[in-house]
Amino acid sequence: MNFKYDIIVIGGGHAGCEAAAAAANLGSKTLLITMDINKIAQMSCNPAIGGIAKGQIVREIDAIGGYMGIVTDNSSIQFRMLNRSKGPAMWSPRAQTDRLKYTENWKRIIDNLPNLFIWQDTAEEILIDKNNAIYGIKTKMQIKFHAKSIILTNGTFLNGIIHIGSVQFPGGRLADSTVLRLTEQLNSFGIKSGRMKTGTPVRIDGRSINFKELTEQLGDKDYRKFSYLDNVRRNLKQFSCWTLYTNKECHEAIRRGLSKSPLYNGQITSIGPRNCPSIETKIVTFADKEKHQLFLEPEGEETNEYYLNGFSSSLPIPIQLKALKKINGFQNIQIYKPGYAIEYDYFDPTQLLHNLETKKVKNLFFAGQINGTTGYEEAAGQGLIAGINAHINCHGGSPFILNRDEAYIGVLIDDLVTKGVNEPYRMFTSRAEYRILLRQDNADIRLTEKSHKIGLADTYRYNLLKEKEKARDMLIQFFKSHVVKPAQINEGLQKAGTAQLNHSCKLIDILTRPQISIKDLTILLLDVEAQINEIPSNRREEIIEATEILIKYDGYIKRERLIAHKINRLENIIIDEKINYNSIKSLSIEARQKLEKIKPQTIAQASRIPGISPNDISILLVLLGR
Repeated sequence: MNFKYDIIVIGGGHAGCEAAAAAANLGSKTLLITMDINKIAQMSCNPAIGGIAKGQIVREIDAIGGYMGIVTDNSSIQFRMLNRSKGPAMWSPRAQTDRLKYTENWKRIIDNLPNLFIWQDTAEEILIDKNNAIYGIKTKMQIKFHAKSIILTNGTFLNGIIHIGSVQFPGGRLADSTVLRLTEQLNSFGIKSGRMKTGTPVRIDGRSINFKELTEQLGDKDYRKFSYLDNVRRNLKQFSCWTLYTNKECHEAIRRGLSKSPLYNGQITSIGPRNCPSIETKIVTFADKEKHQLFLEPEGEETNEYYLNGFSSSLPIPIQLKALKKINGFQNIQIYKPGYAIEYDYFDPTQLLHNLETKKVKNLFFAGQINGTTGYEEAAGQGLIAGINAHINCHGGSPFILNRDEAYIGVLIDDLVTKGVNEPYRMFTSRAEYRILLRQDNADIRLTEKSHKIGLADTYRYNLLKEKEKARDMLIQFFKSHVVKPAQINEGLQKAGTAQLNHSCKLIDILTRPQISIKDLTILLLDVEAQINEIPSNRREEIIEATEILIKYDGYIKRERLIAHKINRLENIIIDEKINYNSIKSLSIEARQKLEKIKPQTIAQASRIPGISPNDISILLVLLGR
């Protein structure tokens, strides 16, 4: 066996799989090292992909040539487009998946990619030369693997400790071991670490649930999916989710047990995700609330296991059960496993460059929860970018970096590198200042050509993009040029509740009305129906939606693009990394400290650092002769 590779990826979770696949598809000889090859891309928490802002990330991963969207579509047992009552900038796809099939589908991909090899083992030591550059790793089996670049995607496994009441034991996941010593070695390189906490809810046996007491939540029945590829389908049986609520009796059972909660007796001291709190935290923080909504989610086609979203807990098992049995429909529940909390090591992401390479050690990349994030989608997005850039480091080329106006992944990485984290980072639409540019419908328009240029998005995907753009533009031109007379359309306009025409006008002027859609015009006008029918049926809905959004929101899109263009000019003003900020006395003390710590690469990045004022930016511009 040859132990020499271009790139080694450590960790087979969502970040590690995307990183390894990207590097291999670009042509690097890649090794993926994971503790258990049967748990590739395991969904350690909820069996779902996407959601608010997260769904946009998944579509971006797919547009670039990653696999999360494809695997999700092939494993989906329910699909929903969230926020449909709001504008398209807020629409976010989300899918429930079959947990086992998700892992099986990822494993099948990883197993069959050229240039990609798998080794089941635990990485224990980074091998580094006297020039502070990576040259390999040593594993628990005492094997030395050599590589030009290494990507760490260790998730929650670095010194992981699991908590269930007073019970504590090492583990990166329930029934899995932890990784020791790696954090301490990275600390010795000057890379600073911290501790974070996350948790997961109880898993319930569906046969013990009285579903008559719950409210059914059906999935969408339309064409939507995550992948832009036309040969990817959602083929599995579709299932319902269910909503339910806690109550006073449930809350009282939890309050009585708070003294035994690791979160409130001093056992856990690290920071957890503020936007995904445990049920104990909800009861304490929102003491006046009499109920909290929960979501019961199926784990797969052929299992009775259900995930109770919203009831994350590290309480002792008897207290968890007592509280759960107070909930309507749960009086007789049986469980597969309890909820638990886990503490783990992460590394301050301000120690990274925008390509996710560490500043301290050349050719060492971090991706996923190791950077202080939470969520499968955030991890996968980082893994994809790390895999691309590790390949570029090995073979030459400019770093592949996404700007904040190009992708949610760009917002995510810029936030991490520029601002750091003081709690597990989760993506929200509110974090992106260019939401109307970063819609879920146009991720391929934004990113596929950029990826194709570096050789990741293949020709088939690229041609699909060009076909979509051509069909969309032809449709827009049709609406711009086609004239309709009042007699042809007034009856339909009246039924739609919008003003009738007094004279002929272009169809595009009618389509800008909020009450009228392309679907309406297809029903009302034979010419429109004929034009629509020229679009291939398997992509018709996708292209109609893309066209309609561009027409209806044209003014907003142009205004936001203009703002982004102005801000991006600051991205082109490069800052010399050798500047000694402590010597610039005209800067505030806070600015000197933060600029010295982060060493921003551009004026725009400096302006996004918390605590850096407009006056500080003006001083930097003067210093740079601008």
